[in-house]
Amino acid sequence: MRNHNGVGWLFASPYLLYAILFFAIPLVWSFYLSTTDWNLISPEYNFKGIANYFDVFRSPGVQAAFLVTFKFMAVFVPLVIVMSMIVAAIVHGLPKFKGIFLIGFFLPYLASGVVSSFIVKGLLSYNSPLNTTLRGKFGMDIDWLGSPFAALCVVAVIIAWKFTGYYALILTSGFESINAEIYEAAAIDGANAWQRFFKITLPMLYPAIYTVVILSIGVTFGIFTEVYQLTGGGPDYATNTWQMEIFTQAFKNLQAGYASAVAIVASVVTFLSIFVIRKLLEMWGKRNGWV
Repeated sequence: MRNHNGVGWLFASPYLLYAILFFAIPLVWSFYLSTTDWNLISPEYNFKGIANYFDVFRSPGVQAAFLVTFKFMAVFVPLVIVMSMIVAAIVHGLPKFKGIFLIGFFLPYLASGVVSSFIVKGLLSYNSPLNTTLRGKFGMDIDWLGSPFAALCVVAVIIAWKFTGYYALILTSGFESINAEIYEAAAIDGANAWQRFFKITLPMLYPAIYTVVILSIGVTFGIFTEVYQLTGGGPDYATNTWQMEIFTQAFKNLQAGYASAVAIVASVVTFLSIFVIRKLLEMWGKRNGWV
């Protein structure tokens, strides 16, 4: 028995070493930094206790990051789920070459966020063909990245476009696991297409939807590249995410100790948010016999 345990620990050791080096040690170091006033340059670390945490809860940037994250969640999560559901349903209905189409939809996930942000920034610039057409033919002068709501929606749409193909892969596997005989029996009983979708498809897709929702919620707490490239957190903190706030405090304001405190608070908020949403999803799954 001991030999078997030793072999198990041996095989697990690479991951355990990786976790210690890149998760445990940085986490402990972040906790320590959050109690200091380190400015990222000075070799001195002056102890401040929990003063940084009091500053975090009084910060307008942190308050904005908290609200903006849930605003992104309200726009991005439903949008990406609907888009990925449509793609998965279309691919599932194809008679052949499903893999090729899924790969095509998956490619945006591999695209660089920097590159896609630059392309979108060009498309939405004042003199772009899109804005020129809107002004000339419809009299619409939209400041896509200067309006708080529009800027938030633009970033959410870009990220949804990027992740749709990835989540469609997960949902397609869910579609493939549903027995066609269930639909046939429902059709014989007189269920129309909408009833079959809401009474059969959605409940049967619970494991895939659960996975997609949790993954997409996690994405909203890690948004940075698109915001950094397009808006810088503006206008007026309208797109200031947790990651953007941490970057600003650590690398622009040179307040690494304070930024570490922001990161710790962001981690706690992320954990609690995902925990609550996971419980709500499990309640839905329990009503459908999954949990």
